[in-house]
Amino acid sequence: MQPIMIQEVLKTLPHRFPFLLVDRVLSVEDGQVHAIKNVTIGEPFFTGHFPQEPVMPGVLIIEALAQASFFCMHETLEPGTVGYLAGLEGARFKRKVVPGDTLHLHAKLEFLRRGLGKTTCRAEVDGEVAAEATILFAVAKG
Repeated sequence: MQPIMIQEVLKTLPHRFPFLLVDRVLSVEDGQVHAIKNVTIGEPFFTGHFPQEPVMPGVLIIEALAQASFFCMHETLEPGTVGYLAGLEGARFKRKVVPGDTLHLHAKLEFLRRGLGKTTCRAEVDGEVAAEATILFAVAKG
């Protein structure tokens, strides 16, 4: 599979700057996705989130994982369908994410049925786990 570049990401996800948190999808195969977010000092949240030691907020790492997760289920959904965050289980943060990091977003689709989806997710930087969680979605026409 060819990587899904930003132009296709923008066609798939309804998010836009500053809330679009997927820069490229490297692979989607067998219900699993590997995407990336390039973290830069220009991100608007760094001006107020520990400005002396900029750290990407954990809630935005989870949002990036949720956006990447949508690519696990995207192919099986009708056009115009959106995944809304419905729940979060077992979220753990294990490493700071700072400007200059490339956040690797991994998600695996556990199930998608009757308007509900569930993915297990992991965010990594340089091979180290930064965060992990199970994300639940309500899937509906946008």
